[in-house]
Amino acid sequence: MLVLHYAPDNASLIVRLALEEIGVAWRAVLVDRAVRAQDGPAYRALAPTGLIPALETPEGPIFETGAILLWLVDRHGVIGPGAAEAGRGVFLSWLFFLSNTLHADLRELFYPDRYAPPEAAVARAPLMAARVRAHFGLIDRAAAAAPALFAPPSALALYACVALRWVQLYPAETRGWLRGEEFPTLMQLARALDARPATVRAARAEGLGAAPFAAPEPCIPPEGSPY
Repeated sequence: MLVLHYAPDNASLIVRLALEEIGVAWRAVLVDRAVRAQDGPAYRALAPTGLIPALETPEGPIFETGAILLWLVDRHGVIGPGAAEAGRGVFLSWLFFLSNTLHADLRELFYPDRYAPPEAAVARAPLMAARVRAHFGLIDRAAAAAPALFAPPSALALYACVALRWVQLYPAETRGWLRGEEFPTLMQLARALDARPATVRAARAEGLGAAPFAAPEPCIPPEGSPY
C-alpha cells in the first residue's frame, strides 16, 4: 500500500487527487505543520528537503510533487500518457513547467521572507505576481491548444487547478489579486475537476469546500494545519 504524507491544502493535495483518480490502495498520514513536523528526523528521512509531500512506495520513499506524479503515471497510467504513448513529450514539458517554474515561483510569492530581506520583498512582490500571472497565461493557452492532454484526470489539470486555487486565496493579505476568470480554459478545467468524485472525496478529507477549484474557499481541515 502507498502512504501519502500530507498536510491539508499543500502540494500533497495534487498527489491525493492523483491517487484518488488512479484508484490504487493508499492511505494518508498527516504531517502536522503546526508543530513543524516536516522538520523532524522522521519526516526528513522520507523527504530530505522537508517539503510536503512524500510518498512511501514499495521501491522506497519519493519526494518532489512532479517526481511523484511521474512515478504514478509510469506505474499506473490514468493521469498521463505512458512512455510509448502519443503526447508524452508535451505532457512532460508542461508537467516540468508546472513543477519547476510555476510551483517554484509560487513559493517565492507566498513566502517572500525566505527569498529576500524585508526591504527587498516589498518591491519584489509585484514582480513575482506578474511572473505568476504570465505563467498561468501560458498554461491557459496550452490547455486550449491540447484539450485532451490537459483534461481531467490528467496530472496537468490536477497540478494547474490546485495552483489556480492557491493564487485565488493567497497571499491572504492581498486575496483577490488574481481572478480565475482571467484564464477561461483553466476555469473550464476547474469546473470539470470540481465535479469529479475523486475531487469530492479529496475536498471532504481536507476541508476544501464544495467547489475547491472554480470557487475556492479557505481550507478548514478536519485535522492538521495548511500553514
